[in-house]
Amino acid sequence: MSTAPLRLYSYPKCSTCRRALQWLAERGLTPGTGLELVDITTDPPSLAELRQALAALGDRKRLFNTSGQSYRSLGAAAVAALSDEQALEALAADGKLIKRPFALTANRQALVGFKPEEWSVALGL
Repeated sequence: MSTAPLRLYSYPKCSTCRRALQWLAERGLTPGTGLELVDITTDPPSLAELRQALAALGDRKRLFNTSGQSYRSLGAAAVAALSDEQALEALAADGKLIKRPFALTANRQALVGFKPEEWSVALGL
């Protein structure tokens, strides 16, 4: 885990990611000032980070970008048939499978998707 209060995995072409980044910037979190920004497609979260997120969220379905092309090409039935460990390995191998933005806080919370209310509470903003 980085020393930044927030590690944010995003995809530059994702409008939801851009909205999250704008929201964070309005609250003083930008790359270099409390935010570590990572491109989820070139550097997806590690297995350890995904395990942390699963433990925090309690439901692996929340980790999947079910509207994405990678998920559709795998198929919902195939994803459902995976064990938790296999699912995490698939997510770690293909960042586009992960619901984004995907964020990890310094205090081990996970944020998936952008819901300003949830983010505000989790980040104390």
